[in-house]
Amino acid sequence: MDERAAEVDVTSNGANSEVLVSVSDIKKHFPITKGLFGRQVGAVRAVDGVSFDIYRGETLGLVGESGSGKSTTGRVILQLDEATEGTVSFENRDLTEMSGSEVRQLRPRMQMVFQNPHASLNPRMTVGTIIGEPLVEHRQSKGDERQARIDELLSLVGLEPKHANRYPHEFSGGQRQRIGIARAIALNPDFIVCDEPIAALDVSIQAQVVNLLEDLQNVLGLTYLFISHDLSMVRHIADRVAVMYLGKIMELADVDDLYNTPKHPYTQALLSAVPVPDPEVEATRRHIILEGDIPSPANPPPGCPFNTRCPIAQDRCHQEVPEFRELASGQWVACHFAE
Repeated sequence: MDERAAEVDVTSNGANSEVLVSVSDIKKHFPITKGLFGRQVGAVRAVDGVSFDIYRGETLGLVGESGSGKSTTGRVILQLDEATEGTVSFENRDLTEMSGSEVRQLRPRMQMVFQNPHASLNPRMTVGTIIGEPLVEHRQSKGDERQARIDELLSLVGLEPKHANRYPHEFSGGQRQRIGIARAIALNPDFIVCDEPIAALDVSIQAQVVNLLEDLQNVLGLTYLFISHDLSMVRHIADRVAVMYLGKIMELADVDDLYNTPKHPYTQALLSAVPVPDPEVEATRRHIILEGDIPSPANPPPGCPFNTRCPIAQDRCHQEVPEFRELASGQWVACHFAE
């Protein structure tokens, strides 16, 4: 089997599924420089060989600890950061080979919802100006037509159109994130990267924002890459889940398979830390405590990247990078001993 065929098999979840975004072995290494002339002495391997497909209309959850490379992966997919190696395709068009102007033409179809609604909105611009900025930038409407579109977007995300002349500081955190979502859908995109969109919000507001994203997906036919460290919320919104650690994918599976029968020791440890609402079940559950911190991406360990913290690591794990293999239908894992 050739290498590309193997990649197709790895990410395929059905012969009739349409792939919207395809990520193939992308790497993003940030150089470490030293001295007066900026001589490169190393690199931070933020993303170190990641491959997956995202199917039209689905939500792919991307989870992992802070520093695992989730947000960088999202930024590379949208070409906000340039990949060191690998390819990103959107509807079979290779974004990494496009010029800046060609990517700009596709930009309306690929948008992002940022993590911090306090920092991602310009405090000197009114809400209407913020939401209308993409329309101005891509010359999609003018005058009354643009204002009508802004009013429509505000209504879609559950805000009052009459508040378009207010400034971001006059809104709560949850309302600001709704404004960010309205800006992201202004150009009728097909694909949105949600970069931890609920991390900065109160727990009571998080479910409202996730429900809004689901409603918009159903109404507008959106496709999401949902980046988060909140495993409970990812289970609620995602169709499939990829677990990331130190720049690599450790496990990829349908959401029910991953949560009910996790195969990778890292996935098992993450899920064991998620509380169960039943006190009797919680009292009898096994909790896996990982020792130490995630290694530096500037100096990753040889072999399996998880070997320094893995409870079942053996000599082979310190020497040989595990193959990303399929254990069950649609459930892929990078572990020598997963069964």
